[in-house]
Amino acid sequence: MQLQTPPRSYSPTEYLELEEQSEYRHAYQDGEIIEMTGGTRNHNRISLNLSTKLDLELKSQGYEVFMADMRLWIPRPRQYTYPDVMVMAGEPIFQENRTDTVTNPLLIAEVLSKSTSAYDRGDKFAHYRSIPEMREYVLIDQYTCHVEHFSKTEEGKWLLTESEYLDDQLVLPAIALNSSQGSLRSRQF
Repeated sequence: MQLQTPPRSYSPTEYLELEEQSEYRHAYQDGEIIEMTGGTRNHNRISLNLSTKLDLELKSQGYEVFMADMRLWIPRPRQYTYPDVMVMAGEPIFQENRTDTVTNPLLIAEVLSKSTSAYDRGDKFAHYRSIPEMREYVLIDQYTCHVEHFSKTEEGKWLLTESEYLDDQLVLPAIALNSSQGSLRSRQF
């Protein structure tokens, strides 16, 4: 009979120490360290196009846009992750005076892959909803023209809007884009 050793549980501090020395990025979920897979060319292009477009449109309006390498801390359920794109209103709030881990995204966008789409729509979205500042969540399918946009209503409910055509507009009510620039077209990313 072979005995199985239970997986080791890491503290958030241990995770951060290991992550600082690692060549690769890892997510952290309540004690478990998970190696992140690399993205595809399409995944990278979509993330870059969206973050660039948002950064250009929001630069003079007091928002900060981050892409992929900025870590996010979610206190409940004790999770570190690296969203594809994040937007903060005003100054980012960094965790415990760190400069590599934020806590206050207003908008998060994820580019879906076959291995992560169920998690991105399910548990990950549930974790993101626990962030008080969070108002919008955008899921972009990298294989087809399909965007899911969740926005938090005044009543605290999440409303889903889907887009499936290149000329569809993605309206982002939580971020105040200039007048006619209040939306993005799917073809832009």
